[in-house]
Parts: sequence; structure tokens; C-alpha cells
Amino acid sequence: MSDSPTVLCAQPDADERAETADVLADAGLSVEEVGSIDTLDTALDRSIDCVVTAFDFADGDGFDVVDAVREVNPDCVVILFTEHAPSDLPRGGPEQVVEYVPRTVPESRERLADVAAMAAAEVTQAAYPVPETEAERLAAVQQYDVDRLAAIDTFDRLTALMTSHFDIDVAFVGLMDEHEERFLACEGANWRTLSREDTICTHTILSDETMVVEDTHEDPRFANVDALKRLDIRSYAGVRLTDEAGNAIGAVCCTDGEPRRYTQAELDDLRRFADEVEEQLLLRRRLQEEP
Repeated sequence: MSDSPTVLCAQPDADERAETADVLADAGLSVEEVGSIDTLDTALDRSIDCVVTAFDFADGDGFDVVDAVREVNPDCVVILFTEHAPSDLPRGGPEQVVEYVPRTVPESRERLADVAAMAAAEVTQAAYPVPETEAERLAAVQQYDVDRLAAIDTFDRLTALMTSHFDIDVAFVGLMDEHEERFLACEGANWRTLSREDTICTHTILSDETMVVEDTHEDPRFANVDALKRLDIRSYAGVRLTDEAGNAIGAVCCTDGEPRRYTQAELDDLRRFADEVEEQLLLRRRLQEEP
């Protein structure tokens, strides 16, 4: 299997699509091809890092492509490759298309390939892992009123106990939305949200094993994450939170500004804190559901 970024090329004319695909492939990209809006869904089921699309299709237009991509992957880069000027397009706006390459310029396909390669590389570098059951997981998270839960003192007391017990800088409880982690409580800092690509908890929710990073500077997954440096997160330990159906909804975590190890006894205690948070979340949700 190729490790090259994958670009989906959507053009209705088979010959033009083949020419575009060849240029993209020559730039080192893996290329998938579709010729209509109707065939997009099957192609988007695969891992796509970037989409290159024409504007005029027999069954729709380029903005239909954008809408279809956004439903599956809101962060995927879409490049409009057309002879139409942006001001002449019949609907939509700049916010709907991340990039635009006019077909009317010399060597337009080579320019397109350069833009696609850079865009796909950026997405690949910034990508975060997503659980296989992401749709079910997000539906479970939506059952919790984050704003109401954040006002409950129980979670503040638990994170305060954690900072003292583990002698760490920050302890927090977070629920993982589609694009960000939202904190119910955060002792030692005033964090309210973090983007999923910036939080280690993105990895924590993938496994029932305790996630430990003794030194973020030495871990290739996190060494270049600017947000961790800005927040002074040098070490991390976290346990994922699940609902009664087993859906991963968030994490209970410890962070510190210095590298550190955790003993097995400390990790066992961290899991006990997580168990208490899960019980509180279940109780609060059931109280919320009562008429």
C-alpha cells in the first residue's frame, strides 16, 4: 500500500480526467478518479487527503462536490480546477472552496499538481486518528450537556484532588466533540477547548489502555505540535471515558511541564479517578433525561 497522499480527481470528461490524473501521479500523489457527482460517495468512503474538482457536471456542479466532501470530512482540502473565474460562478462563495486553480493559465495542470501536493501534505501532517465507530461515538457525546456539566463542582473537586495526588501542573476532564476537546473541569490552567489535532486525548480515546507520554519532545507524534509547547505540556497520562455502551466520549488526564514517569500504582489511581468521573457523567445524564 502506498504511503503517498491520496487525491480524488473529479472531472466529467474521461480524457481530461486521465490527463489530470497523470500529472498528479507524476507529482508523487496517489490518485482516485470519478466522473460524476453520483459516484462520489463510494470514492469518499476511502481515505482521501485532497479533492480536485471541475465545476460543470451533468448531474450537478463543483459546489455539490464541496458539499459531499464536507459531509464526510470537513477538514479535507478541495481545489476547484475550472476555466470559470470565481466571480462568474453561479452560486457559493470563497468559504466553500479552499483553493482555486484556473485552467486558463499556462501549464495549469502542473500548477494544480503543486497546489494539491502541498495541500495534501499539510492535511496528512495535521491529521488525527479517528475511531472506527466515530459516528456512534459522536452520537453518544451529544447526549451530554457540556456547558451544564462544566458548572458542576464535582468535576472541579476531582481534578483538584488529582493535581495534589499526582503532584502535577494540570488535571482535566474533557469530552471529545467532532473537531475539539471541551473541558468540563481543568485544575491548574484555564483551558476551555483544544482542537483534536492539538490534544493527546485524540489518541487516548482509541484504546482502553492508559495513555502515557513521558516526554512529548521525544515522541514523534507530538514533538512538533505547537499547541503542546504553548501550553507547556511536556508529559501526559490519560484514561479514556466511555458511556455504558462502551462509546469513547472523552478522557481524564494529567499533564506537567517536565518529563516524568508514572508508577503502576499511580496509573491504577488515575483509572479510579476516571471510573468516578464515568459514574458522575452517567448519573448527570440520567438526571437530565428525567421528565
